[in-house]
Amino acid sequence: MMPSYFFAHGAPSIVLEDNAYTQLLKHFKENTPKPKAIVLFSAHWEETVQSVSAAETYETIYDFGGFQDELYQMTYPAKSDRSLVEQIQKLFEQQGIQNVRNEQRGLDHGAWAVLKLLYPDADIPVVALSVNRNLPNEQQYQIGKALAALREQDVLIIGSGGTVHNLRKLNWRSGGIDEWAEQFDSWLQNKLEAWDTEALFQYRELAPFAQEAVPTSEHFIPLLLAMGTGDSNRQAKLLHRSYQYGNLSLSCWQFS
Repeated sequence: MMPSYFFAHGAPSIVLEDNAYTQLLKHFKENTPKPKAIVLFSAHWEETVQSVSAAETYETIYDFGGFQDELYQMTYPAKSDRSLVEQIQKLFEQQGIQNVRNEQRGLDHGAWAVLKLLYPDADIPVVALSVNRNLPNEQQYQIGKALAALREQDVLIIGSGGTVHNLRKLNWRSGGIDEWAEQFDSWLQNKLEAWDTEALFQYRELAPFAQEAVPTSEHFIPLLLAMGTGDSNRQAKLLHRSYQYGNLSLSCWQFS
């Protein structure tokens, strides 16, 4: 069964960087069987109704400003998979999850920056999925769980976001790590490894520095979505964690 993953996508410039985290992503395909397709929840695609991408060939969305010119020349012309889109919609419908198909939207940087590092040839079909910050955390988990059967078909499911993601607290010149960010991520690691969903669903009330780490939830939600796909085995493994700019976490979790 194909594991599912949560990848922090950091700043858009991550796709140009060479560090321990990007090396992990660049070598990911060497240690993982090639998936038949990729299903990816992106923090940068927010909708109030669960949306499923179905563009024949995706345009590359540059949903950022002020970064290196090279980024705006990059493309990731992956294709969708109509049969997989239909299967995803049926799986959602079976669980009473309202959803719609979107045949126009391209891939935002939450999707293509990660995919560019993982599979630079863009030769694997991709279905992007939206997130909805208005839903309870338990429901986020259930949306991921609804897609668990895809893992048995060699489909790679990815949540792309960030566990500590507070742009107002970034220190672009910092070489250190803010203690509050580490404390939040350490609490999170403990609960994920114990598969303590009760605590995780209440992370805002229970986790130290939750408001600083997660001022808005759209980047945290993909973690719960990816976790939900692993509900049958309930095994979480931290593959990497580091930080940029004082507190922007770059983490990778595997759920199997």
